[in-house]
Amino acid sequence: MTCYHCGNNCDPKHPIVFDDKYFCCQGCQTVYEILSANKLDKYYTYEQTPGARPEEAGEKYHFLDNPQIVAKLLEFDEGNTQIVSLYIPHIHCSSCIWVLENLQKLHQGVIHALVDFPKKTVRISYLKDKITLKELVVLLSKIGYAPYISLDDYSQKKDKKGQKQLLYKLGVAGFAFGNIGLLSFPGFFEDNEFWFNRYKDFFRWLMFAFSLPVMFYAATDYFVSAYKGIRNRFLTIDIPLALGILTMFVRSTYDIISGRGQGFFDSLASLIFLLLIGKFFQQRTYSFLSFERDYKSYFPIGVTRMTGEQEESIQVYDIKEGDRLLIRNEELIPVDAVLIRGVGQIDYSFVTGESKWTEKNSGDKLFAGGRHKGAAIEIEATKTVSQSYLTQLWSQESFQKNKNEGIKTLTDRISQYFTFFVLLIAFLTLAFWLFYGTPTEAFNAFTAVLIIACPCALAVSAPFALGNMLRLLGKRHFYLKDTQTIEQMAQVDTLIFDKTGTITQSNTQEITYEGQMMSAQQCSLLKSVLRNSNHPLSRQLYQYYKQVDIHPLDHYQELIGKGMEATWGGDSIKVGSAKFVTGKENKDETAVYVSINGQLMGKYTFKNPYREHIFTVFHELEDKGYTLALLSGDTEAEKAFLQSQLSAKVSLHFNQSPTDKLHYIEQLQKEGKRVMMLGDGLNDAGALKQAQVGCAVAENSNTFSPACEAILQASEIEQLPRFLALSKKTMQVIKMSFVLSLLYNCIGTFFAITGNLEPVVAAILMPISSISIVLFTTLMTNRLVR
Repeated sequence: MTCYHCGNNCDPKHPIVFDDKYFCCQGCQTVYEILSANKLDKYYTYEQTPGARPEEAGEKYHFLDNPQIVAKLLEFDEGNTQIVSLYIPHIHCSSCIWVLENLQKLHQGVIHALVDFPKKTVRISYLKDKITLKELVVLLSKIGYAPYISLDDYSQKKDKKGQKQLLYKLGVAGFAFGNIGLLSFPGFFEDNEFWFNRYKDFFRWLMFAFSLPVMFYAATDYFVSAYKGIRNRFLTIDIPLALGILTMFVRSTYDIISGRGQGFFDSLASLIFLLLIGKFFQQRTYSFLSFERDYKSYFPIGVTRMTGEQEESIQVYDIKEGDRLLIRNEELIPVDAVLIRGVGQIDYSFVTGESKWTEKNSGDKLFAGGRHKGAAIEIEATKTVSQSYLTQLWSQESFQKNKNEGIKTLTDRISQYFTFFVLLIAFLTLAFWLFYGTPTEAFNAFTAVLIIACPCALAVSAPFALGNMLRLLGKRHFYLKDTQTIEQMAQVDTLIFDKTGTITQSNTQEITYEGQMMSAQQCSLLKSVLRNSNHPLSRQLYQYYKQVDIHPLDHYQELIGKGMEATWGGDSIKVGSAKFVTGKENKDETAVYVSINGQLMGKYTFKNPYREHIFTVFHELEDKGYTLALLSGDTEAEKAFLQSQLSAKVSLHFNQSPTDKLHYIEQLQKEGKRVMMLGDGLNDAGALKQAQVGCAVAENSNTFSPACEAILQASEIEQLPRFLALSKKTMQVIKMSFVLSLLYNCIGTFFAITGNLEPVVAAILMPISSISIVLFTTLMTNRLVR
């Protein structure tokens, strides 16, 4: 009898029976009752016996009663919402993910939870007036998911612990390999010599003793992985390896007990030692790529720093503690800070997932990730920019779309079928040599097939090729959210461009004014309004009035895609499109209209300078077979010029609202198109999120949007055709590495089947093949970029 919850053996004399199911303890029964009562018993359909014995929290988490300790653990604490990331060692299967992401059904204080399976962490948002952090942790412990909590950076600590474990195992395997090799050496020259015959049994049992820590410590990861694969009915790449190791150990032990020989303990130790060397190399190489990616992948967004009354645009990673920053309407707060001047209307939906504005006043604390709405505010940074936090924000699942199966899924599928054929070939080889050869030859051939045909090289092809390309593109100011974005780019067939701030320069405009002469006070009012807006036209007009003073506004409101209105000292002003200010639409110009106290003052007409080589980019993309379209919220004033510069096949659409852009992309997707949207991130968040690949073209503006998959520095937009070509060629490199890996396996398997490959030679060749695949993908992707 095994426990229905955790799979442990039950007491046969006094089993705990509930709901016609056996449980090993009251704790497991309680967890089952909790899940059933909350209609979460589907937990057991994803996998049999997925749970772990619950822990009695007791006073274990009493330190969570201390508010100062809780504050250090929290990622976010604003209003009634708190967010914490907890490391949970027991996360191991789909059932774990399912139950943890349904925590809100166990307690109404939980808003939502998101599991990061590879890191074994869960990020939980909850209402602090309904459940405290301690109560949340105790709840997790009761259902068998006790978190590991340390006031240090426990995720990094856990990673370092895992790296040390690999080094320890490598050391044990290397020590055993060296000693077993020396002890087995005389056996190769056995000739009935007196001293050899006298001590050979002692040496053989000594080799057996050295093999035990190798078998039951250094090789445990392969057995655990194989067991989980079998239990989940999935053929992983570790199954043939574990089978080969087990076969070698059992056969060697039998040889020693029966006196038939000294077995294959030297081959066993060398195999595991070489496997661990390959694993160590792979881990170090991938860690290097990940580190360089984290270090280089800063967002190319800027923020305005105040030095006295002077404003300067700086990169976000240049922010220092104590810097005073100007945050305009719709800008993201890049660092934790304190509000110094103005009234903040902060939306933390990027962090909490709920769109709710909270009002902040001077002296209030502001958290990174909030988006400000309203008149510009000044803040003082209390921390430097937390790159890891912004990366985490950018990678949140709530901003990701459903993707098609990626290259990793393809690799898993190939490995699954590959493993089946490896096992089939191995057993057919065993049967052949047992019938036509000796048991020793049969065992050697069987083991060699299992070792040499392991598809490890197949498994590392995609991660290394994609990871290295991600790093190389980042060096060229094209920043991708993850490796899957590269595959999505390779499948794109349609590109949609926004106009203002994307294909036009947002830092250079030819401006002409038509209308009444405005007084110094009216100009000051206009500039004060423009200072709060992030729209490219507003930014240019703001620079147009360099010598005009500014002052705080009494009221400010911006209507995205239309304009702004504000009041100060009894005066009201409206700035924006012709329809917004005058009520009459003018499609023949790109202009900003101004009215003060209901009287039209005039308009500022803009002549858009297009980015250098942008029309060459359009022609290159069209020559490569892409379908192109231009969606603009501006009037048709530039339509005739654009038609003269672009092919007739390029669709031009003007006066497009953010909703219109979104619906246009939806329609293309219904027609089977794979769409990449390029916008400035201001009015295009919905369209960027809807497209298969959303790319924000960023200049000196803090308009970062978590809805996008890529950020392209505006100065590099002329490289877009080459970036797209690189994504396709990267996929070709991966396919080439697949072929190379299969070629390795086919050649090695041939020699193993024919009995011409010793297990120890196979163990040497296998990590070499993995290393060569890593070198091949790295060198090829580097060469592609060069």
